[in-house]
Amino acid sequence: MLTPSVSDSAAWQHAARRLLAKMLAEFAYEEVIVPEPEPAEGPTAYRLRLSPDVTYRFRARRGAYGSWYVDADSVTPTGDPLHFLLHGHESVLGLSGDTTGHLIQELLATLRADVRLDSTALTAAELADLDYADLEGHQTGHPWLVANKGRIGFSAADAARWAPEARKPERLPWIAVHRDLAQYRGIPTLATPDLLYAEELTPGTLDTFRHTIADRNRDPADYLLLPVHPWQWDQVIAPLFAPAISDGSILHLTTDNDLRLPQQSIRTFLNTSRPHRRTVKLPLSVLNTLVWRGLPTERTLAAPAVTAWVRGLRDADPFLRDETRVILLGEVASVTVEHPQYDRLPTVPYQYRELLGCIWREPLAAHLEPGEHARTLAALLHTDPNGRSFTAELVDRSGLAPRVWLRHLFAALLPPLLRFLYQYGTVFSPHGENTIVVYDEHDIPVRLAVKDFVDDINVSADPLPEHDGMPDDVRQVLLTERPEFLTQFIHAGLFIGVLRYLAPLCEAQLDVPEAEFWTLVRDEIIRHQERFPELKERFAAFDLLTPRIDRLCLNRNRLHLDGYRDRAQRPHAAVHGTVANPLHLPRP
Repeated sequence: MLTPSVSDSAAWQHAARRLLAKMLAEFAYEEVIVPEPEPAEGPTAYRLRLSPDVTYRFRARRGAYGSWYVDADSVTPTGDPLHFLLHGHESVLGLSGDTTGHLIQELLATLRADVRLDSTALTAAELADLDYADLEGHQTGHPWLVANKGRIGFSAADAARWAPEARKPERLPWIAVHRDLAQYRGIPTLATPDLLYAEELTPGTLDTFRHTIADRNRDPADYLLLPVHPWQWDQVIAPLFAPAISDGSILHLTTDNDLRLPQQSIRTFLNTSRPHRRTVKLPLSVLNTLVWRGLPTERTLAAPAVTAWVRGLRDADPFLRDETRVILLGEVASVTVEHPQYDRLPTVPYQYRELLGCIWREPLAAHLEPGEHARTLAALLHTDPNGRSFTAELVDRSGLAPRVWLRHLFAALLPPLLRFLYQYGTVFSPHGENTIVVYDEHDIPVRLAVKDFVDDINVSADPLPEHDGMPDDVRQVLLTERPEFLTQFIHAGLFIGVLRYLAPLCEAQLDVPEAEFWTLVRDEIIRHQERFPELKERFAAFDLLTPRIDRLCLNRNRLHLDGYRDRAQRPHAAVHGTVANPLHLPRP
């Protein structure tokens, strides 16, 4: 039975109109569609002809990086994204039938989630009082990807239980996997699994798990323990690991009784019963925001080693360690479980090689000082039902002038990212979900925390002396890019993926013009470069201030490049043309 929020026609139409405006804006940004101006109707009027009988009209203004900001209330003849797809999927979007069918499924799932979020939306003031874990359940998803909550594989009941907007803490069951199938890795202080289990499980729970294994005539020392997502167990592990379950190589245990809350990444759970215990990241064979949300075997194995290497750079660098005090939420231990067949078949779809395992990540709370609190960067883009932005609420609480507050934000975000890029040829993908802003007691941004190292770190393909000490297991798993493209991870992840949405909010609600907003960003980059003139050659190699940059496209990947077909390797963002860089300042 539908909940009242999902069955309310007005609520559905409101969410649909907002989603259509986003679709028009992001498809126009990626040049999937090319709206035509209508000068007679004013400088912001555009039209898009779908067929001889259907022409869409709307008002929009342009922004940095060639962005479009579409007025949702101006779109005619309808605010229905499904109507738009029905009439434009072939003629304008150039979609195949199978891509169209799957896209409609993702859009409908996204709309369902949006309506639920709208029905429980809080004011910006109420959101500002929430802690990090609870605030996550109120976020609206990826700002750039249109179908950002597609979650193909989840039923309606699954989404109501396991989606972050459900805000339902759950107990996770644990399993025991024989060491013939499973491998453990940990940072030096967690070199053995027993060291990890002693910190993550109560003595009574650990004793119960080991007695359960022994009661089945097995030696507990032969097994590794890990939590498993109940959906993954039922939908994937039980059928695809059936032989291992049958012969006792995999044993289902009880829960550890801790309540855990799913976060925006959907496969990551914070421990709400014992916040000092580590976050767990579990594979989830659900297709969401471009990829299946599993855990790649080789990357899961390498996660602790990557953590140790990145931390080593930070800890040996006084600027990173003592001045920026950047928090690196380490992926400190992992258990990887190979599938006996799939992991030996490199040409099968990649989701079949990401089925079972766990990564333990350090909890954020343990790194915060008294008075500090943290929020994901994505929260700054949130607007409440009254139209008030979360950012405006924080600025008001800080007591600072908006421009001063923004300088603090950019001073918290950019210096550590720039230091890793320029000094170490290493870049995070600092998008809204894995980048965390730490605030003081006055809601002034003071420093940065980052997570998801193993998935979101890339290094320069050109050799650098700073990479000489990189361990082989780290070198083998980290992706590499040529220096001129390495900067794209900051452009796409932070500037395009977050700040191009924040800039118009600041113009509308903080009276900071968009051009001035980008000047503040550029000023912080220049300030950092002036601080370290000895790295002048690196500034040129990793140039963030070029006149134009490649246009990375996330929606185009789904629509035209990969669709919904199975692939042996994970997909990447498409590149389509170039856009003007708002950080470039022409020479006099």
